[in-house]
Amino acid sequence: MDLTTLRVRVRVLVLVLGLLFFNLFFGFGCHAQPLPEPEVSSLRAISAQLKILKWKVDQNSCNDPNSSFVSEVSCTCSVDSCSVYSIRIKRQNLRGHLPAAFANLSGLTVLDLTGNFISGPIPADFGRLPLRHLSLSGNQLSDQIPPEIGDIASLEELVLENNQLGGILPESLGKLSRLRRLLLSANYFTGPIPESYGNLRNLTDFWIDGNGVSGKLPEFIGNWTNIKKLYMQGTSMETPIPDAISKLKSLEELGITDLKGLPTSFPDLTQLTSLRRLFLRNCLIHDRIPDYMGQSFNNLEILDLSCNRLSGPIPETFGKLVHQSTEYMFMGNNSLSGQVPDWIMTSGRNIDLSYNNFTRSSVPNYCRQYDVNLVSSYSTIKNGNQKQEDDWCLRKNLPCPKEARYDSLFINCGGKSMNFTGNEYEGDTMGNSAQSSSFDFSKGNWGYSSTGLFLGNEGLPYTVTNTSPISATGVYETARVAPVSLKYYGFCLRKGSYNVKLHFAEIMFTTAHQDFSESGRRIFDISIQGKLIQTDFNLTMKAGGVGKSYILEETDIQVNKEGTLEIHLYWAGKGTNAIPERGVFGPLISAITVTSDADSKDPSTPSKPPISEADHVPLSAGAIVGILAAEAFFIILVLGILWWRGCLGWKITRPKDWEGLSLQIGSFTLKQITTATNNFDSSNKIGEGGFGPVYKGILPDGTVIAVKKLSSKSNQGKREFVNEIGTISSLQHPYLVKLYGCCTERDQLLLVYEYVQNNSLARALFGPKECQLELNWPTRLQICIGIAKGLAFLHEESGLKIVHRDIKGTNILLDENLTPKISDFGLAKLDEEENTHMTTRIAGTFGYMAPEYATRGHLTDKADVYSFGIVALEIVSGRSNTLYRSKEKCLYLLDWATYWSWLIQGWAPISTQARQWL
Repeated sequence: MDLTTLRVRVRVLVLVLGLLFFNLFFGFGCHAQPLPEPEVSSLRAISAQLKILKWKVDQNSCNDPNSSFVSEVSCTCSVDSCSVYSIRIKRQNLRGHLPAAFANLSGLTVLDLTGNFISGPIPADFGRLPLRHLSLSGNQLSDQIPPEIGDIASLEELVLENNQLGGILPESLGKLSRLRRLLLSANYFTGPIPESYGNLRNLTDFWIDGNGVSGKLPEFIGNWTNIKKLYMQGTSMETPIPDAISKLKSLEELGITDLKGLPTSFPDLTQLTSLRRLFLRNCLIHDRIPDYMGQSFNNLEILDLSCNRLSGPIPETFGKLVHQSTEYMFMGNNSLSGQVPDWIMTSGRNIDLSYNNFTRSSVPNYCRQYDVNLVSSYSTIKNGNQKQEDDWCLRKNLPCPKEARYDSLFINCGGKSMNFTGNEYEGDTMGNSAQSSSFDFSKGNWGYSSTGLFLGNEGLPYTVTNTSPISATGVYETARVAPVSLKYYGFCLRKGSYNVKLHFAEIMFTTAHQDFSESGRRIFDISIQGKLIQTDFNLTMKAGGVGKSYILEETDIQVNKEGTLEIHLYWAGKGTNAIPERGVFGPLISAITVTSDADSKDPSTPSKPPISEADHVPLSAGAIVGILAAEAFFIILVLGILWWRGCLGWKITRPKDWEGLSLQIGSFTLKQITTATNNFDSSNKIGEGGFGPVYKGILPDGTVIAVKKLSSKSNQGKREFVNEIGTISSLQHPYLVKLYGCCTERDQLLLVYEYVQNNSLARALFGPKECQLELNWPTRLQICIGIAKGLAFLHEESGLKIVHRDIKGTNILLDENLTPKISDFGLAKLDEEENTHMTTRIAGTFGYMAPEYATRGHLTDKADVYSFGIVALEIVSGRSNTLYRSKEKCLYLLDWATYWSWLIQGWAPISTQARQWL
């Protein structure tokens, strides 16, 4: 070994020994150094206020490796002292207000108190701490977020979800330039998201589900180019989804649901190719599904586009998604049409297509699809060999496949069969394993449909059993739960009025072990027969606590001739979503009781025992004949009186004009309609059309209707009425006025429509000043888009190729959200065979009719497009199409637009008449 090598080795040895000595000396010193007295005092105050009895706090607390203090509190030490830098006390049943003494721990960078019972406000003094991570999730904190939190320049994570915080979000949080995670879900925040939050350019996670934040979805989210998870579910925010979202190329999870406002088009997501989870449920999207999603979203695992108004076919490119990456696909409650692709039926994926408008020449020969939910998904089924009893659940409104024979229903949801309050409740243990979308009707007279995923805990069961002592017993010890949508159906019930009782008890949030889960809030909406009866139903609040029973009773629920009762529970993104663990949310129900109004038996009274043979005394043949004759006479007498009083609309002979038409709509009696409209009282008159007046009415169940009374003076009224019935009975679209039914009694020709709140577009634009509506530019644009989509459906998507022929402002109605709905199809003609035809009967309004149609009777769908253009000019200009100067002269809006065009381009001088008008 040479001298140089020896010297190098000696130097290395000296360096290693020096490092070991330094580590031993200062390591020993670290553990030996005391906590400063001010921090000891602060920790003792925290311990006393939160009742942390196991803490033994003194100056040497950081040096005892076996103490519970060290397991929850971390210290950092220097040469002469130690300081607390991290406190993590999760799910330890801490109670009381959040101590301000935390602010005296000047070195505290991590504070995590997740899952306790801490209440009261967040101390403003927290703004003095050098925190990097602050998590107070799953407590009972209230009041507003103090603006001083925005002074913590070092803050990287702020987790405040699942509390009771409220008020307006502080602008100051926009100063937190280092913030990566901002989780605010399941609180009570209101108002718009501050513009200053656009400065949070380092955000990777932003969650604000289940709050009352309002206003438009902000454009500034386009600044969050590093974001990976963005959730805005169940808020009060409004459409549209901003175009700026296309800038978020790093986005992996996007959840925007349950928006308010006007119908909108599909957002531009072409650049979001990293998406793994996409939830755009109930976002008022009235559009087709873009093809690019199937071509570009190679990593997509979950897709939820349900509860919109999506139309057209399912893109064939989605076959690639299903076979490559997508495990779950929810597209129910839309207006999708065309055929269900074969690859869906053979994919083995979990796919929900329920409640759409599909058509096909052949369908599965059974209703139950284990991987694909197709309940009520077909508008028409063209298969002559298929029996209705085989495919009934695929059809609209789930018609009873056989004779309606039931008048009651008792279901123990999620539990076994049992006798409760004297009635036999059927067991409901079907599909208790995790299944994202299912329909089961194995009981025959009832079934259920469940959709959705428990996000964050996809393996949770769909039926639950109570494991803790509760005050409610019997049917309340079990329940069925669903992530998003849960529908129960009663099948083949006799037509009539029913009482419905829904039994609830919260058994997933308990107080048995002083678990913080009692802070959970389960909130959902409840509808029966399509009518919303409870919004934001808070189960625990209604029952007065967890484990307590609550019965929601609704009377006079009508079941029509199809015999189906539908009970719908829907989670609209409200309530807590991570108590007692992430994924616990969604509707929950314990039992269902349905009894007929005609049945005088109180369902809470025990059933009478059956009569034994010993109690039965046989009657003679003569007695039986006498009894039957008396009953027959009585029945004939009652029916005769009812017919004479006009209460039996179904007794009226069907007009010959109706022969050959397949009409699947409701039938109303004249008595029902006259009662609803107060005998067509003039005060209920809301309009006058070309075929007669329109009246507002209210049915006994509170449903508001519009009744169009066709003029009896019209020679062709009945024929045109039948034509209208034939063309619109099968049409359902968000931009068309819905037809409820009709009446043809006593030579009356009546149509019963949905009532549209804001009357016509013409009245909103040109009516009396007190009737005119303030329509801003975005609203006018959405009205134009809505009319165009309605016409596109009539011309191309409905399968009937209908040309309206009289598109004008008075035939466009506006609902409460100012959504346009095309009305008055009495003049519409079917165009089934050819694309063009000639007609000798001109129908429409001059000034709106296309020239080739008005002069030569040449009718195509382009005639409607011309009329739509005139209406669009009215909407944009705010001027009516015609301005009368005298009985002989008028100037049309198109002339005005043409003169303007010529004047601007210098092609011709403007006329005196036009100049006066302009």
